[in-house]
Amino acid sequence: MRKASKLLKALVHIAALLTILSLFFIILFILVKGVSFLNPSMFEWTYNSTNISMMPAIINTFIMVALSLVVAVPLGVLTAVYMIEYANKDNILVQIVQVTSDTLAGIPSIVYGLFGMLFFVIFLEWNYSILAGSMTLAIMVLPLIMRSTEDALLAVPKSYREGSFGLGAGKVRTIFQVVLPSAMPGILAGVILATGRIVGETAALLYTSGTVAEVPSNIVGSAASGRTLALHMYVLSNEGLHVEAAYATGVILLIIVLILNFISTQFAQKLGGVQSNG
Repeated sequence: MRKASKLLKALVHIAALLTILSLFFIILFILVKGVSFLNPSMFEWTYNSTNISMMPAIINTFIMVALSLVVAVPLGVLTAVYMIEYANKDNILVQIVQVTSDTLAGIPSIVYGLFGMLFFVIFLEWNYSILAGSMTLAIMVLPLIMRSTEDALLAVPKSYREGSFGLGAGKVRTIFQVVLPSAMPGILAGVILATGRIVGETAALLYTSGTVAEVPSNIVGSAASGRTLALHMYVLSNEGLHVEAAYATGVILLIIVLILNFISTQFAQKLGGVQSNG
């Protein structure tokens, strides 16, 4: 029994080490391939055949993240609150919502792209636009935010709710002033994962936001097409004319994702510390 325990412990350590090594190998590979090709012209405002600037794609990426999260976070959090705090587990509506969220989480991104093209681009006549891409990504990350919020709410001790009720607070006040603040670190963890998926998405955006290499003048309409940083890297590598610029774009994309994850993680930890001290 002791040998089996030692073997299992060794396997766990090996798995953790392989995971860490894989991460560092990917980061090192991208940095080695792309850092040498970075130059100031790649951060100029305009993109043309001689200046492969990624600045429009960077701006479009942040716009896409903001619009997607503005829709997905409130909808996912409020749905999770209903599922955990209000709904009867035996209710047929709850079961339908659970099956729907699980199904949405397993659908490939290319299917989301085809849906976004048929519904947002063609049916709603939004054309290839930032808004069409954002709404498609919002639907894509909705199950992730919803599930992480559900887990975070379930992790809040029942004594918090009972103590709030004992002090005379109502259901709504307890949820929004006691339960949600306590669950906020877990909710933010889901938002971090959703942000990473939005930043790195390409397949769904090919059919919805388009590949125009400029900052659009609006978010919907005939002049609203724009590519994100990941899509910019895909297009450059697919064309085969600016592979070096694609590697350099990968470096910036990696740095942006790491910075966003670091800031969000630090904020979640500080928020969790404040809640525990309170």
